[in-house]
Amino acid sequence: FYTCLMVSLPTFGWVVVGAFVAKTGWLSPQLNDKISRLSFKFGLPLMLFAGAAGVDYSDAITATYLLAGVLATLLVTLASWAYSAWRRHPARERGIFVQGAFRSNLAIMGLALCISAYGEQGAQLAALAVAVMTSLYNVLAVLVLNRTLGASAAMSDALLGVVRNPLIIGIAAGAALSLSGLPVPAIVQPASIWLSALFLPLMLICIGGAMKLSELRYSGPLAWESTFWRLVVAPVITVALALALGVRGEPLGVLFLLVATPTAASGYIMVVAARGNGVLAANIIVLTTVLSAISLTIGLFLLSLFSVVGELGV
Repeated sequence: FYTCLMVSLPTFGWVVVGAFVAKTGWLSPQLNDKISRLSFKFGLPLMLFAGAAGVDYSDAITATYLLAGVLATLLVTLASWAYSAWRRHPARERGIFVQGAFRSNLAIMGLALCISAYGEQGAQLAALAVAVMTSLYNVLAVLVLNRTLGASAAMSDALLGVVRNPLIIGIAAGAALSLSGLPVPAIVQPASIWLSALFLPLMLICIGGAMKLSELRYSGPLAWESTFWRLVVAPVITVALALALGVRGEPLGVLFLLVATPTAASGYIMVVAARGNGVLAANIIVLTTVLSAISLTIGLFLLSLFSVVGELGV
């Protein structure tokens, strides 16, 4: 349990630091935005490029754990939609509920957790999953929000956003280098380590700095239900499906860490753009961020007890 705690504590500790410095006024919203943009456009893409460049794409397990992630995301989306309809949630809030259930913060918190748990191997396994599942998240978000909010976002715009996403570009470039057979420059891996040591803590601090804990008082049952789906139901479905497909060891651990993270903040931006209930979307993000430190640590501990996620490299 201590080992699992040492995986999650460093990541969530930076989020707490961010919340503290924002509360004291040391991290203004303007500075937070500038740091986030710098990290998103340059730091994280370079890190993911290095990770994708080191992946052996001839390994069958690569395709299997990615398939498990994609199928689980689709299953969670459909199941959470059916649950929301059964619970008779307001139609205009159903898409927000569903997005909160399936959309994890895998590009920042998930990647940080994978590196904390498995080091360089974790970064390599996470890189391709981040590209595939981020693309899927964007498409699904447009579908569910258009369906429930009557938004005008076109699927072509969502796909264009995926193509222009700096994270996707970095991963695609790394995968292309690996598949080309050309040698990966010796500087790439050390640079990846330096970048992760700088930009991941900065991004985690920005996540904490952007949280508005005061809004939690307005969290209703729907926000709590979406939080339960994000932190409990989605990881359980993903792990069960991955085990059924034969995924074990580090790939299973990486997949769990990616899908057990809080709801991604980008979901709030999409809801506001579609003129939906931004307070609900924000509450889901804050609730999942605060509570995931507990749920993720316990989940990783249980999987470690059954020796199905490999040896944690901490």
